[in-house]
Amino acid sequence: MKILIIGGTGMIGAHAALHLRDHGNDVTVAARGPVPDDSPVADFPRLAGDYTIPSFTREQLSRFDGIVFAAGQDVRHKSPGDAEQPFWENTQSVGVPRLAKRAKQAGVGHFVQVGSYYHQLRPALASVNPYVSARKAADEGARALADESFTVCTLNPPSIIGAVPGASARRYRRMISWAAGHEPAIPDFAPPGGTNYMSAASLAQAIWGALQNAAPGTAYLVGDQNLTFRQFFQMVVDAAGGKRVIAERDEEHPLLPDPAIVQGRGNTLAYEPDPEQVLRLGYARNDCARAVEALIDVVVAATH
Repeated sequence: MKILIIGGTGMIGAHAALHLRDHGNDVTVAARGPVPDDSPVADFPRLAGDYTIPSFTREQLSRFDGIVFAAGQDVRHKSPGDAEQPFWENTQSVGVPRLAKRAKQAGVGHFVQVGSYYHQLRPALASVNPYVSARKAADEGARALADESFTVCTLNPPSIIGAVPGASARRYRRMISWAAGHEPAIPDFAPPGGTNYMSAASLAQAIWGALQNAAPGTAYLVGDQNLTFRQFFQMVVDAAGGKRVIAERDEEHPLLPDPAIVQGRGNTLAYEPDPEQVLRLGYARNDCARAVEALIDVVVAATH
């Protein structure tokens, strides 16, 4: 299958690109800028473009059998100078369905959108959080285009564990340094609450499963392990060789500030994915501990 991955140089997109190529697919990564030499997808064919403008043409998209959208931006990508409504429209509620429509017009048969779990698991969050509302609109707008000739679906994953050289490795650098015991100014506690976690490798498997087996117009709530934030922090400390016990404390933590906890500090987003959907998409579970160890390896290697 000829597959284009929008956001193919990012953490989720790169994991998907490698997995899809390993399964015999012809994979092209789409990105706004050049691919760094240390990127794991540096040797992949590249298509320059920006879906938010939009710059991808029907002619460009018509070369592909399937498109994976893995470029969905969130609160980490929004700068203080970005006006909220235009930002979420361009990156989510308008931008994603517009891309899916252009793919359909180009004759692409499969479109897999990597979304986010908040609105599917807790619909009420979409009425109070602009980011969640935009994700919901992107999800529903793209899936509304599904028909017998256009198999479009959404994978709505939880917090993803993974890193590749570049921005995602830098994002975890301080946390891994703290976990190893090198940041005495950062306290040893985790805020209350928790969520579901999933490895980037498992999500890549689900993406390949969706390209092959998704039911048109379906939103799949994918995921792996339910962990408290304390359990996740402890997992990272143990893997980094930190040799200490992390407590739970009901206050904001610098490594997981309150704005990053969409459901609110002290609340938990826990669930079990539908076993039949896990089987249909063919992704592994119980992969979080391995993913944390792999993440640490990437971050440590990037700092040397």
